Amino acid sequence: MSLPDKVLNALAEVVGSGKLLTDEESLVHYGRDWSRLYEPAPSAIIFPKSAEEVQSIVKLANEYKFGLVPSGGRTGLSAGAVAAHGEVVVAFDYMNEILDFNASERSVRCQPGVVTEQLQNFAQEQNLFYPVDFASSGSSQLGGNISTNAGGIKVIRYGLTRDWVSGLKVVTGSGALLDLNKGLIKNATGLDLRHLFIGAEGSLGFIVEATMQLARQPKNLTAMVLGVPEFEALMQVLHTFQEAIDLTAFEFFSEKAVQLVTEHTGVARAFGTAAPYYALLEFELLNSDMEDQIMGLFETCVEAGYVLDGVMSQSIQQLHNLWRLREGISETLAPFTPYKNDISVTVSKVPAFLAEVDAVVAQHYPDFEIVWFGHIGDGNLHLNILKPAEMAAPQFFEHCKQVSDWIFKLVQKYEGSISAEHGVGLIKKHALGYSRSDMEIECMRQIKKVFDPNNVVNPGKLFDV
Repeated sequence: MSLPDKVLNALAEVVGSGKLLTDEESLVHYGRDWSRLYEPAPSAIIFPKSAEEVQSIVKLANEYKFGLVPSGGRTGLSAGAVAAHGEVVVAFDYMNEILDFNASERSVRCQPGVVTEQLQNFAQEQNLFYPVDFASSGSSQLGGNISTNAGGIKVIRYGLTRDWVSGLKVVTGSGALLDLNKGLIKNATGLDLRHLFIGAEGSLGFIVEATMQLARQPKNLTAMVLGVPEFEALMQVLHTFQEAIDLTAFEFFSEKAVQLVTEHTGVARAFGTAAPYYALLEFELLNSDMEDQIMGLFETCVEAGYVLDGVMSQSIQQLHNLWRLREGISETLAPFTPYKNDISVTVSKVPAFLAEVDAVVAQHYPDFEIVWFGHIGDGNLHLNILKPAEMAAPQFFEHCKQVSDWIFKLVQKYEGSISAEHGVGLIKKHALGYSRSDMEIECMRQIKKVFDPNNVVNPGKLFDV
């Protein structure tokens, strides 16, 4: 589907010269995200510079009945930012300013195109800390983070993006501009509409400004990597350390992941002993007494048989190197055309759930290699199935869809989520019922109709209207 010239001309009048693109290269670049299961086919890419321009774009979409797809850094993996049916992509690259900082409130007002790392660096310049962090922080944008309620590596201590949003300005699917919560920490005046837009994947409207809270900077961050003999031991390690200290991260990854990362990046192993699984713990090392306490916890885990070997960072560089073992996994796996699943259950159910998933895949596809990693401290597991070199990609993905259906049934059995942090988008829309009841999904449809009665904002994503 392509739009008539009169519609394209009307859009161009809204944003001005050079801010509406229709060339093939731009359509492909801005019409997709990091997922590659759908071919991008937008009609145009438009770059608003203000909330008022976003309103005008939305009103044109309602008038001429065409769809709009919000676009940030396009780092998503669920096809939530894919324009596959002639929609107009609304890209926020030119709405990328930090507008205001309030030191006493520890808050900062941002436009949606602010890159996550940009906000992290700004916070650091104020001797503060923005704690939501993940591998794509150098390219993901704040509006996208909010729309997917992004998590990342520090959720165990700091929570999700939702926990740091104290105010939102949004343009709804009908073109109304709403100023939600206005940065208040306490506000007991009925329904908090701000939270409907957080995690809605752009299905209700466009985020055009966000007030974000900041935290104090952590002191002397230190990491340990521990090799463990079996998955259940990871949970024992988590319990042992979490009972005694506040962790800022607790990640896990498999020996296969370590092998691939060290081969691909050249980063050294944490230590010589190979183990089936590894835990990466991060914490603030505040004094020498705490260091003694940490070593005591480590020795307790070794004596109990939970840990085979381990190392603790002694410098900033070593801290970064240890993290590289974990954060280099996605980049390393890309050439293997992995089929990814981002799933979660409550922490106590993780061992039994993972064992059942492993058994299902091993039984039906014994030749498929599996690489596990994830944010195990909050129950989030990333399952990556690697494509055999001799198998064609379409055949591989068709097999993996069947694997996913089995896995999603296990997710339902364990009352978990089919998408812990990557969203639903197009790719997992068919499976939403494994995590949400029919009544919940119907409520979501009704809420969308309130904010977007003509279904112009990210149509077809998350659920069908």
